[in-house]
Formats: sequence, structure tokens, C-alpha cells
Amino acid sequence: MMPLAQMAEAVLRTAEGREKTALSRRLAAQWQAARAAGNAPPIGRADPPLHPARPDAPELLSPRDVPRRRPGTPEGRVALLHAVAHIELNAVDLHWDVIARFAHVPMPMGFYDDWVKAADEESKHFNLMADCLEELGSQYGALPAHAGMWRAAEDTRDDLMGRLAVVPMVLEARGLDVTPGMIEVFRRAKADSAVAALETIYAEEVAHVAYGSKWFHFLCGRHDEDPKERFHALVGQYFHGGLKPPFNEEKRAEAGIPPDFYWPLAV
Repeated sequence: MMPLAQMAEAVLRTAEGREKTALSRRLAAQWQAARAAGNAPPIGRADPPLHPARPDAPELLSPRDVPRRRPGTPEGRVALLHAVAHIELNAVDLHWDVIARFAHVPMPMGFYDDWVKAADEESKHFNLMADCLEELGSQYGALPAHAGMWRAAEDTRDDLMGRLAVVPMVLEARGLDVTPGMIEVFRRAKADSAVAALETIYAEEVAHVAYGSKWFHFLCGRHDEDPKERFHALVGQYFHGGLKPPFNEEKRAEAGIPPDFYWPLAV
């Protein structure tokens, strides 16, 4: 069986969305089957690319250049699904990248179990969004997308604690804040497939944020650091801009992030 870090690198070097997620799910299943059988496959080492492979489309634009569309229109709802699909594809790479890039940091096996599971679920989420787009006569790549999605990964490429603070505990936590509103947009439009897909994503993203919080606290304990102070320092260092309320305090609490972590950083 291929070492886990090399599995992660293989996903990062696969460009097309459906191919990337198919490989991701296949390798995740191999890892999970081995672990269920009581085996501990090697973690190994990898040489991950600074930027993951990407398909030719969508065109990637600066955030200010991505066209704004009203979610109350069919075109706006397609654009919203396309944006979520782009986020989910980046999330697949983000979760494999944390394995490949930080394989040299000694961590318990549960750390790898969590991020393989998260990568597998993000792969499912991308496919759900791609299915919804195709049901509406579109596809992933048909619209331009946000070019800045990988910036947090690039900025934290040498800092595991920074990666955990910014990606799951800030960016994915933001998903918990905004997804209920998106679900309501599609419920009003009677778009049942999109509602079901977004409800699946919403339910499973809580655990991904929780994995970030759990392993961030673990590393703070290892280094005898105060988690709240370290979180504030790392977000200040790596996250560009303040955190935007309103916050989904209930789901953030479920994920292990108390209000005194994020409210002091709010704008």
C-alpha cells in the first residue's frame, strides 16, 4: 500500500475535478479499510506542489472581478452552486495538503484518520454540487471562480498551527455561518436536490471545523501555549481582514470554538 503522504500528493497532482475526487475517494477507502483491519499504514514523506493541479476551466479571477449575480434568479442560483463547488474542490486539496505538507511533524494516527475522512467527505461534496449544476444545465468550469482560494494554504505552508487556525477554524467555520442562508435560497426556489446537497454539506462541515479545533488545541498543549492567545496571533498573522458576523454560535460551539476565540476578531 502506498504511504499516505504519497497518496495525498497523487490527489494534489490530479487536475480534473471528477478525476481528483474519484482518486481521493478511492485512496481514502484504502486507508480506512487498512485502519479498520487494525493496520497502521506508513505515513511516509511527499513533495507536494505549492499549488495543486487544476483543470483548464474555470477561469480564475481576482475576487473583485468575479461577477455578482442575484441569488433570487436562476442564473444567480447556478452561480452560487458553482461557487460552492469551487470551494469544495479547494477543500479536497486543502485536506490532502495538510497530510502531505506536514508529514514530517509527528502526530497521532487519529490526526491522519480525521483529515482522510474530511478529504473523502469534501470529495463527495464537490460531486454533489457538480451533480446539481448538471441538473440545471450547467457544469463546474462554466463560470469564472475566485482565484484567492489557495492563498491561506500558501501563506501557512510552513506552519501547521497556522494552517489549522486559518483553514478549518476561520474559513470552514465561515461556511457554518453562511450555509443556512444558502439552504433557504434554494428551499424558496423549490430546488430540492440543491437543498438536500447543502444540508449534507452543512451537517458534515461541523466535524471538519472540529478536527481543526481539536488538533490545534493538541499542538498548543504540546508546546504549552494558551490556545486563545495563539489563535488570535496566528489569525492576525495569516488571515487578511477581520472576521465577519453574524456568527453561527451554536454550530461553532459544537465544533469546539467558543465565542471568545472569534468575537474579539470581528469587524
